Amino acid sequence: MKPILKTTMLAALMASAGLAWSDDTIKIGVSGPFTGGSSSMGVSMRDGVRLATQEINKAGGVLGKKIELIERDDEAKNERGVQIAQELINKEHVVADLGFINTGVAQAAQRFYQEAKIPVFNNVATGSILTKQFIAPEFSENYIFRNAASDSIQAPMIVEEAVVRRGFKKVAILADSTNYGQLGLADLEKALTAKSIKAVATEKFNIKDIDMTAQLLKAKEAGAEVILTYGIGPELAQIANGMTKLGWKVPMIGSWTLSMANFIDNAGQGGQGARMPQTFIQEPNTVKRKTFIDAYLKEFKPKNNRIDSPVSAAQAYDSVYLLAAAIKQAGSTDGVKIREALENLQTKVDGVVMVYDHPFTKSDHEAITANIPIYGEVKSGKVVYAYEEDRLKGADLKLKDSKAKAK
Repeated sequence: MKPILKTTMLAALMASAGLAWSDDTIKIGVSGPFTGGSSSMGVSMRDGVRLATQEINKAGGVLGKKIELIERDDEAKNERGVQIAQELINKEHVVADLGFINTGVAQAAQRFYQEAKIPVFNNVATGSILTKQFIAPEFSENYIFRNAASDSIQAPMIVEEAVVRRGFKKVAILADSTNYGQLGLADLEKALTAKSIKAVATEKFNIKDIDMTAQLLKAKEAGAEVILTYGIGPELAQIANGMTKLGWKVPMIGSWTLSMANFIDNAGQGGQGARMPQTFIQEPNTVKRKTFIDAYLKEFKPKNNRIDSPVSAAQAYDSVYLLAAAIKQAGSTDGVKIREALENLQTKVDGVVMVYDHPFTKSDHEAITANIPIYGEVKSGKVVYAYEEDRLKGADLKLKDSKAKAK
């Protein structure tokens, strides 16, 4: 047999087995905003992925190979996310992608992975639609997975905190103009309708807006008792600063992004007391969490020993272990086989957010259910448990509860 023909046949056989015959590593894409206003989420996510990968590689890797991370900064731009997806698929030949911070970027880019039959882990993006873009009956297979709390979980929690727990009846909503903000707004309005409440003011703002006076004055004049938010750190800080400027202070309750460092730092005293759903708080209340936090702080040395976005880092860290477990179970890096393994994962994964026991099925690609998140609160420059009962139960191991569906 001629050498060239023999090599070609070997490559074909290895490819049919789902193995990258010429590579000695398993390439995994990591895409997110590592610069700009979303970067506190993106960098924390990337570093959580790096930390888990270091641990796995130190322990021998997966299928006898080391994981190689192919990192790309999508700058929170939809078009950049699309370019990166095509590059990672066609040039780098990644076997999976981890990341997606921004809902709009995910919506635009993850279809390329779907078409290529390459699994995607949305380990931060929360738009309710993301895992439902490619579902039956139109699509027989769905390659989009998530281990973040979707907005269909968060929005009812926000309304529950504002309306039920704290008794506010006149609520205003301020949401940014991105896909994330407007889809979150729709989820909030749905949750408010379920409580027979209509917002007294609903205002929009753009990314990089620095003056929220007009929106806040409308909310104030409408008699708002609380501001519900859907946006990201820098603009959320401008809402808090705008209230300080007006001498008008009402509580801020919003999506998990109120925990971002660039909200806490830029809002200063005006951000104190803001509350939001959280899947993870930087509290070493289990051995696993203490090990993770200590290792993260030692490796990346964040300012004031505070992870910029603890939720992003923790969910990203767990996503690597979930993916590694699926590849090991599949015995292959073939996308179809990895997807099938994820949908019937036989190994429990002891994560820092929760214990993942059969986190996915063929029809359910959401690892996080409504029983997992708790309420966080900004206090003294960091996020802490908003309720003592949650803090006391913080060490309890949580499992997915398929009955705890979003409202």
